[in-house]
Amino acid sequence: MSAVDEIVSLEERLRQAELGPDPAFFEKMVADDALIDGLRIKDRIVAAHRPGGGPKFTKVEMSDMEIIDHGTAAVVSCIGTYERAEWSGTLKFVRVWLKRNRRWQIIAASIMK
Repeated sequence: MSAVDEIVSLEERLRQAELGPDPAFFEKMVADDALIDGLRIKDRIVAAHRPGGGPKFTKVEMSDMEIIDHGTAAVVSCIGTYERAEWSGTLKFVRVWLKRNRRWQIIAASIMK
């Protein structure tokens, strides 16, 4: 399986984890030292996806996905459309996945409105 195929699969798992919610996915797939919009907030991301951790999404769709393969790293750019009871909107993401110890993890991300 190519790196791009692996990232496509992981991005789909991420989408499903948003809907789950599935905090275990974020615990495993977001690196402990990841920078999300310049902050180390993995603990907040995992907590937000726990049952009872906050409003949950009823719809998550990704579009316009572009994946640039850099060997042991991949950069993903996409647009996410989200819906939940009190909010719906579209966000643009850039995520950096790094493969270390034969496992992909998100090491950086930026979210734009």
